[in-house]
Amino acid sequence: MENENKNIHEGGQEKEKRSDYYAKQPRFGGKGPSKIRQQFNRGMTAFLVVAASILFYFALLRLTNLSEGFTKIFDVLKPVIYGCVFAYLMNPIVKQVDRYLIPVFETKIKKRDGARKLSRACGIFLSIVILFILIITLCNLLIPELYSSIRNLVYTLPGQLNDLVDKLNNVKLEDSTTGALIKTAVEEGTDMLQTWLRTDLLTKANDIMSNLTVGVINIISEIVNALIGIIVSIYILFSKETFSRQSKKAVYAVMKPEHGNMLLHLATKSNEIFGGFIIGKIIDSLIIGVLCFMGLSILNMPYTMLVSVIVGVTNVIPFFGPYIGAIPSAVLILLSDPVKGVYFILFVLLLQQFDGNILGPKILGDSTGLSAFWVIVAILLGGGLFGFVGMIMGVPTFAVIYYIVQMILNNKLERKKLPADSKYYDTMSYVDNSGKYVHSEVQQPDKREGK
Repeated sequence: MENENKNIHEGGQEKEKRSDYYAKQPRFGGKGPSKIRQQFNRGMTAFLVVAASILFYFALLRLTNLSEGFTKIFDVLKPVIYGCVFAYLMNPIVKQVDRYLIPVFETKIKKRDGARKLSRACGIFLSIVILFILIITLCNLLIPELYSSIRNLVYTLPGQLNDLVDKLNNVKLEDSTTGALIKTAVEEGTDMLQTWLRTDLLTKANDIMSNLTVGVINIISEIVNALIGIIVSIYILFSKETFSRQSKKAVYAVMKPEHGNMLLHLATKSNEIFGGFIIGKIIDSLIIGVLCFMGLSILNMPYTMLVSVIVGVTNVIPFFGPYIGAIPSAVLILLSDPVKGVYFILFVLLLQQFDGNILGPKILGDSTGLSAFWVIVAILLGGGLFGFVGMIMGVPTFAVIYYIVQMILNNKLERKKLPADSKYYDTMSYVDNSGKYVHSEVQQPDKREGK
């Protein structure tokens, strides 16, 4: 009887083990691939290589069609792109609100998720309100002033050119060959401009009106995309932690742990570089635009708002931006009043010195880690390939590439047990054939720095 009960008990345990075994999710690839599978994998690899080569060849033949397809996809996804940009710009405000409100709400709301959701809603609402206040304020301040400045410019520019020619006529420039050439060039340029305004501009009025209509339609379309983008940004900000976790999950699922960690590190560093540069540059340019407006108002300059907008917007471009904005602005003011034009040039030089030496370093710090030479290279390369946006985004993009290259080189030097800092590779130092770092006795960096 006892043996029967024992057998029944053991049978029940065996049945439970089997049910538990099949209830668990099995693992793939327990014993490794078979020989048939290995041969199949080799054949599949060769097939994929040939297929990829053929696809690459036909892709080169259809490069124009592919670019049109990518452009079409980009146009369709514009609201999503706008949403990502708005969410990225509003994220610092949301993070600050979460930092202050989550501890307050957690003391009053029992559920932690409820406190986080309420704080996130407050942060998103505040960021959207700030965004709309800035847009409405800028439109109310800029549009009337810009309209009056451009209107005055159109009405007064021909008269100013005539006055310039009269002044040159009154000055006896015929005494020198250079003076005669300058006078002739100015007179011919003025005649050409007036002829273009009277004949070519009027004959092309229909084309201009049609292009203006297309431009208005494009502007309305961009405004609609931006409004949809704001709605998209709300969903992105509400679910940013979910997107981050899903991305990290996908990285670890597809890549090896060391490669995944490297990719996540580079993503974090890129976010640090881009965020610090873009947001800091926007704040810096807004401050410079306001200071320019205040200074020009005090100096009673013409086209105050127009020039301030030009200087502020172009200041977003590193290094070349101040000069790009200052040159046309100086020409406008010089045509109106040469003396004030000289004052404006001096004022802009002082303003840019203040921005480059005091304001810019305070706001931006060393967000990119690039020297002035690499900043110029990044601006020229980005501007040549992608225009105005490339001039702005070229610097942080190049900074990320520079960081990756620097990290690879430092890693290789550390493996060779060589110093990674560039200051150790001066004219007095070298690496001998055995791979040992050698420095001159006259100048030992380790002793000098107490290392």
